[in-house]
Amino acid sequence: MKKNIKGNVLETTLVIVVPCFNEVDVLPETNKQLLLLLQQLQDQKIVSTNSSIHYIDDGSHDGMWKYITEQALLDSRVHGIKLSRNYGHQSALMAGLLTVEGDVVISIDADLQDDISVIVDMLAAYHNGNDIVYGARKERKTDTIFKRFTAELFYKFLKLMNVDVIYNHADYRLMSRKALNALKEFKEVNLFLRGIIPYIGLPSTIVYYDRNERFSGISKYPLRKMISLAINGITSFSAFPLRMIALLGLIIFIFSLVMSLWVIWVRFIAGDAIPGWTSSVLPMYFLGGIQLFSIGLIGEYISKIYIEIKRRPRFIIEEIV
Repeated sequence: MKKNIKGNVLETTLVIVVPCFNEVDVLPETNKQLLLLLQQLQDQKIVSTNSSIHYIDDGSHDGMWKYITEQALLDSRVHGIKLSRNYGHQSALMAGLLTVEGDVVISIDADLQDDISVIVDMLAAYHNGNDIVYGARKERKTDTIFKRFTAELFYKFLKLMNVDVIYNHADYRLMSRKALNALKEFKEVNLFLRGIIPYIGLPSTIVYYDRNERFSGISKYPLRKMISLAINGITSFSAFPLRMIALLGLIIFIFSLVMSLWVIWVRFIAGDAIPGWTSSVLPMYFLGGIQLFSIGLIGEYISKIYIEIKRRPRFIIEEIV
């Protein structure tokens, strides 16, 4: 446990950050369960009485901000941060992490799929000296076969691209104030927090949990967004794809030499080549496809540079309650 210089145990101020986008259907149950958990932690003197919950409205248009403001009036532990428009999950999460105060901040999605009971384990791990505690799924029984396959492929592919991520961890984690201060030093606009936070390098550990079924509504992370997140993670944290282009060029060069020897053998020794086919059509399609792929990949990196150098704000806060 954290203690002051006299050796007395200090109560921890906990802030729970919940990024939301059109989650008004599930938010009443989420708020009910989080407040119940927070009350239990306060009664057990695990967290201080000024601990709180902050909902980050990422440009929702389903009346969610109205609900948040109503709950803030009913309970002083409930707060809200309204962004001026939809900036995306990662930017909304960053807005919460960089705005709220507290000894520790736990980020969790609003859909109640992450087991909130392991927050107790996260706090225990924090008091044991860990500045970052990752919540990771034990298994994926609640997912469809397609969802399970694509999610596992997502993490394995990032690892293959030398991106340091925690397997089966999304954005359910605890961060100490020291970790949050370190996070403020990262200025990039293309956010991939699952890669940024392990990069901080402070003492960390993992708690495992079983994920629940979604309480209500539909997932805000379909396949399209998962692919976009993977591309953003790879291009933000790894130059490996660019090195692959150089390696691919070397392989093609060697292959071209071998093909040249084969063309010479077919043309002058075997004597049965179709005029023009071997020497032009096959290399044209093969090299053309490689060039288009390489240009597209390089273009993805250039687009990231283009976005970064403009230094536009990652989010704009419209209102805080």
